[in-house]
Amino acid sequence: MAEIYRVDSVWQLAGVYEVRTKTFVYGQGIPKELEFDEIYGQVYCYILLEQDHTAVAAARINTSHADYAKIERVAVIPELQNKGCGRLVIEAAERWIRELGYRKIVITSQQQAVGFYESLGYAARPDIRVESTIPVVYTEKEFL
Repeated sequence: MAEIYRVDSVWQLAGVYEVRTKTFVYGQGIPKELEFDEIYGQVYCYILLEQDHTAVAAARINTSHADYAKIERVAVIPELQNKGCGRLVIEAAERWIRELGYRKIVITSQQQAVGFYESLGYAARPDIRVESTIPVVYTEKEFL
């Protein structure tokens, strides 16, 4: 059974970090100090997907920009990638972002995931360059 959480407790945040560790640190070899770039004490918005009480997917929502929200650190544990978990997390993040009043969402995607975001209505903008230690592509989506 799948459960989506708007993270509001420490146990849920632990699930988010577990997913990111399995996906990015162990799965892709990204150093922990690069993956966990949150500023200590700052408040973040997170989405967590659990299946059968196990954390399997997560995302962070950044609302520090006035004219758009940014979905960041979208992660699905390796054994459940390409099974619809990422779609569930993005859809939940989009609902929350719309409730917050934003009409534009930005995602800077790893190159191999651009097709996934395009299938969800995001437009890749290779003309916009993003500084990152990992090659990324800027994508965006606007709501009416």
